[in-house]
Amino acid sequence: MKSAGLRLVRTQAFRIVLLYALLFALSVTALLGFTYWNTRRTLDAQADQIIQAEITGLNEQYQRLGWQGLYESVVNRSTNAGQALYLLADGSHRRIAGNLDVWPSSVAADSGNYIEFDYERRVNNLPETRRARGEVFRLEGGGFFLLVAEDVHDRDLTQHMFTTTLPWTVGLILLLGLAGGALMSQNMLSRLDSINRTTGEIIAGDLTRRVPVTQARDEFDLLAENLNRMLDRIERLMKGLREVTDSVAHDLRTPLNRLRQRLEQSQARLLSSGQDAGEMDRAIAETDRLIATFNALLLIAETDAGTGRQAMTVLELDGVARDVAELYEPLADEKGIHLRLESRPGALIEGNRSLVAQALANLVDNAIKYTPTGGQATITVAQQNEGVELVVADTGPGIPAADRPRVVERFVRLEASRSSPGTGLGLSLVAAVAHFHGTQLKLEDNRPGLKAALTFSRASKTAPIRSAMAAE
Repeated sequence: MKSAGLRLVRTQAFRIVLLYALLFALSVTALLGFTYWNTRRTLDAQADQIIQAEITGLNEQYQRLGWQGLYESVVNRSTNAGQALYLLADGSHRRIAGNLDVWPSSVAADSGNYIEFDYERRVNNLPETRRARGEVFRLEGGGFFLLVAEDVHDRDLTQHMFTTTLPWTVGLILLLGLAGGALMSQNMLSRLDSINRTTGEIIAGDLTRRVPVTQARDEFDLLAENLNRMLDRIERLMKGLREVTDSVAHDLRTPLNRLRQRLEQSQARLLSSGQDAGEMDRAIAETDRLIATFNALLLIAETDAGTGRQAMTVLELDGVARDVAELYEPLADEKGIHLRLESRPGALIEGNRSLVAQALANLVDNAIKYTPTGGQATITVAQQNEGVELVVADTGPGIPAADRPRVVERFVRLEASRSSPGTGLGLSLVAAVAHFHGTQLKLEDNRPGLKAALTFSRASKTAPIRSAMAAE
């Protein structure tokens, strides 16, 4: 479940939706913030206009009617004030008239700008603290102050609504964005998984597989149709190439075999007559080398094409290694090389025994060929956490690290090995067999010498085991 969640998070669809949700949340935050700022500015402007008009009117009353007229105006307006607030006070801020009981402690007498303060009003016979915005006016010719204000408690309620709603709105947008991203990612993953499974089977060698197409006719179906047309074209080309390669190889291998037979017959006649057959021996050797080259090319082509996959079975790698070691032990003894096998029974893999044996034989043959007299070649079969590892190590000159990637290419031979017999197809065949079994040939430094390793997937012990000596 955790890995599935990580896959969803890592999909491009989830990232796009999440990015869109973040941008949308930022946009909503900016929009609501601007709306709140503009609303508050408008409400404050309206309140300031009302306050200014009240102060202007009261000042006119004071200028025209004097102290008594101002007092009566404050009393009259306080009676039917609504949201307006009035307080006429002396120089010590003691209340003289108005609908405010006391002078607000946070308001200075010499405040020249609009100020905001809290005051207490009884609502339904219960005290309630509210917010007001007003201005202080000093009366000319006397030590009296007039505070005119407007109740802005509704504005603060609106502000509270904005500040309370905004986090929930942003959180809901992100939550819905994540849910939408998960749904979109799940749908995209299911479509991509189908394409990946098909392409994986095609990479494994089954060129008959095609990407499924749904009835949605969306961009994925268009991609699938294009991929299928491409695969049809590749399959036709590969089929034609295999047919041409098989035909050429078989057509050339048959005359070569006939040539070899005739050379053997000529060799026998020369030997029976007591004549030197050295040139004939060399001609037979060259013919054998040509036949081996064609056989290797055919085997590589068949492996790359997935031919022989029906022969995949569970086999014991220890038995294959012992057979190859017994086969090459006389050659190693003849060259003065100690061939050692380090293996234990029970190493089960799923593979084609003929191909695995051929790959191991090529590695052992190279190890014996390039290891000097008195050296050592080791075949190791070991069970690791990631699977069963097959290693062939020698104490020869090895391969420089810079040359290791290209030695697995066909007909590539290093300059130092030109004097030794070979076709340059040995490691190419091993690499093809490794690809056929879903693994990779690793070439490392053995200090001294070369270490070639193949790691096969471990097979189930409950599956039937193919005998190491069973006929293919």
